[in-house]
Amino acid sequence: MATAGADAPLRSGIDQAMARPVRVKRGAQPTHSPLSGFQQWAWRTFRDKVTARPPDPVLEENLVKAHMRIRADEYLAQVYGTTIIATAVLAVLGILLAFLLAVPAYDSAASAAMAAGTSTSFGSVVINAPLVFVGIALAVLLPIAGWFMIPPLLRGAPGSRAKSRGRQIDLRISQAMSFVSAMASADVNIDAIFKELATQTIYGEVAGEAAWITRDTELLGVDILTAIKNGAIRTPSKRFQDFLQGVVTTATSGGQLKPYFLTKAEQYERENKLEMLQRVETMGLLAETFVTVVVAFPLFLVIIIAIFAIIGGGGAFMITVLWLIVGGMIPVSQAGFVFFMYTLAQEM
Repeated sequence: MATAGADAPLRSGIDQAMARPVRVKRGAQPTHSPLSGFQQWAWRTFRDKVTARPPDPVLEENLVKAHMRIRADEYLAQVYGTTIIATAVLAVLGILLAFLLAVPAYDSAASAAMAAGTSTSFGSVVINAPLVFVGIALAVLLPIAGWFMIPPLLRGAPGSRAKSRGRQIDLRISQAMSFVSAMASADVNIDAIFKELATQTIYGEVAGEAAWITRDTELLGVDILTAIKNGAIRTPSKRFQDFLQGVVTTATSGGQLKPYFLTKAEQYERENKLEMLQRVETMGLLAETFVTVVVAFPLFLVIIIAIFAIIGGGGAFMITVLWLIVGGMIPVSQAGFVFFMYTLAQEM
């Protein structure tokens, strides 16, 4: 049985946690996570619209996995409020851009356009006909794009944040399992292991997951196995979920937790080394690609276009292309590679 041998303290910790009463400060009352002023306004304004629809289980799950302390209906109200305000701002911005494009100040270029018959003069202001259509398109398309694009982006934000937390958990899980195995080797109870892990902020999001398990046991009165099961359900990391499910399976099947922790620590350490090696190889490949695509290719392209501009026709067009390459293509490609390399370096 699990209570026999060196694993007895871990199992006894489980039994004690199942019978432990909930202790809170005298006079303490449960409170809801406070909403900001904007969230309160959005909830008052769009409450009826949000509650009229059935709840979204995917959004609720992502909010929990992202550790965002807000209900799904309140978050939807925030999405509606943000969409309304952002669409109004985009509409005003589109009107301003349309005015600036369609009514440029009178200058030599505007007078030439008026002489060509593409502009109309009103005193000291020239109305450029082609730019009028561009301005109208901006004034119309910007708010429409905001109205249809902002809600999906905001609704997908909790899922993106949950995935980011999952990557952070996977990044620190090897070190966290070494800590857990060391605590288990000292015959510390399992609930005390997770409570101590929750205080170790060096382990990042792993400590956050352990804190929620400790909250369930000490504040909500849930036994440790049920708290670990709930933690396995709500964690965004597949590896940490596998670890927690293994803890429950080992404890309920009569196995010993100490060898399980040691085995998992060794497994995650091996996997972490392999992932580090893969990232280093990826960064080396990206460095070679950077030299070829961002350094050599634009250089040869600039030389070829400059030669065509000298010996061929279309000199003004070639100069414009050169400006686009030098001022647009090269900085954007370099910024993209820097961002990607920075992202890989953060995961190491």
